[in-house]
Amino acid sequence: MLRLNLGPFLQPPATRPAHLHRRQNKNMQRIVKCHPYIKRSARQDATWTVPALCAAYQWPSGRAGGGTIAIVELGGGWSKSDMQQYFSNLGQPLPSITDVSVDGTNNTKQNPPNDADMEVALDIQVAGAAYFAATGKPAVIRVYWAQDIAPAVQKAMEDGCDVCSISWGADEAAWGFKACNEMALTATNAVDRGMTIFAASGDNDSSDGGPGKVNVDCPASCPDVFGCGGTRKTLSTETVWNDNPGATNGEGTGGGFSHVFLMPAWQSEQGAPIFHKPAWRMVPDACANADPETGIQIVVYGQVQIVGGTSGVAPLYAGLFASFGKKLGFITKKMWKNQHCFTDILSGSNGLYSARIGPDPCSGIGSPIGVKIAALF
Repeated sequence: MLRLNLGPFLQPPATRPAHLHRRQNKNMQRIVKCHPYIKRSARQDATWTVPALCAAYQWPSGRAGGGTIAIVELGGGWSKSDMQQYFSNLGQPLPSITDVSVDGTNNTKQNPPNDADMEVALDIQVAGAAYFAATGKPAVIRVYWAQDIAPAVQKAMEDGCDVCSISWGADEAAWGFKACNEMALTATNAVDRGMTIFAASGDNDSSDGGPGKVNVDCPASCPDVFGCGGTRKTLSTETVWNDNPGATNGEGTGGGFSHVFLMPAWQSEQGAPIFHKPAWRMVPDACANADPETGIQIVVYGQVQIVGGTSGVAPLYAGLFASFGKKLGFITKKMWKNQHCFTDILSGSNGLYSARIGPDPCSGIGSPIGVKIAALF
């Protein structure tokens, strides 16, 4: 698995010091086993193409675009033939896709089928198709290959990327406080330079696969990262994604409250529930379809595959926001202040937490209404 390369502890910038809550063991080193958030489905019906899903979320059209999309990958690979087949099937031009090695890690497609290769295909194809749906133009995508997430985000920032999609992560307990804070500071620096960051909130319900019943995923928990949760969306309904009802550690959307980061004012002042004091950062910020049973059609190994997971949500939002242009930076506060731009999810749970009227720790402020979000930008 993957090791985070930890440098010296960084002091938070004066612009957002309240986001970071440091503990006494800040010098602790951790090995973090980050993994992709993708789930396979055996179903061939009741699934979505990306254009159809965008239409269901009332995607805008005719946007000027221009935002460069960075995608962070910690393993696997993609092939041009898969990309040509996928976008040809949709009647869309092939995006511009560039591989960037951050630390010697490279695009290395494996066989037989594995989650890492499927993750890479999902990220590129969803981001590219979502961008095209909003602009009618091919996306510009840069895939950052690294062993660790933070260096890839740093490199994407240095290269001037406008939007970043992250579909890999682990529960905060696996990271440790020091590594979580360093990831958060990297995200803050990138956002301050104008890059908007989206991250999957995890696929293992309220436990996030960690110890106990309540954990959230990093980097989705970082306050300057827009955390992306998952729903089960059909043609007529949308509920919280949880394929193991009642369980806190099953197949369903991650979500809950951070054990590392305090709740930002833009959450507490806009209706985020507070279950403990001090109040902690709530995850996710928003959601979209992620249930593999209502999954997304991708192409990998030359075949159409149906996949789900919150991995598909981060690149969906990334494609949308790249269509709005360049250097939007920190958008989360604006999203929370404009909750009318989202459909409130009122049914379902992720184990410990249930959907409710208003923001909740399993669906955030809801699923996107694309044209309303576009009107804000």
